[in-house]
Amino acid sequence: MQIEGLRKWLRRQGEEYRHGENRPLAGYAALLGAYVTGVGATAVAARAAGKRPPAGISPWDLAQLSLATHRISRTVTKDPVTSPLRAPFARYEETTGPAELTEDVRGEGLRHSAGELLTCPFCIAQWVATGLTAGLVLAPRATRLVTATFSAVAISDFLQFFYAEAQQAAE
Repeated sequence: MQIEGLRKWLRRQGEEYRHGENRPLAGYAALLGAYVTGVGATAVAARAAGKRPPAGISPWDLAQLSLATHRISRTVTKDPVTSPLRAPFARYEETTGPAELTEDVRGEGLRHSAGELLTCPFCIAQWVATGLTAGLVLAPRATRLVTATFSAVAISDFLQFFYAEAQQAAE
């Protein structure tokens, strides 16, 4: 009986929160649970492998983590090549900017929540940064290679924009 009371309370909280909008709290809770479970499993795996977090993060690692998080987040959420990952959760709307898409989230419940996560670079950045940071603990050499690669791509993206602006200014 207590479980049924809890379910009713949760449903009521969801309805009051939604205020008539499509805000799938159960889907968000499932994604939050997956994130927390992943972080916990990573911590357990690190401890089992005898890996310890570093005492601190160097400014160089922080810069690369930041640039790589930015680039990976945009690649996952906006790149045409990664649209098959988003297709079950989103609908193509239009091409915006150089090599980026705008997509509309579709579905209900967990599908809608996953669509929001997979189409929002700000939303997915937390997951990406967590994965890369965990990588620095579990496999620092490989992770530094990945962060260096995506940092180079991020810097290249900005240079492409500056180059295009310089070309336009010269015309």
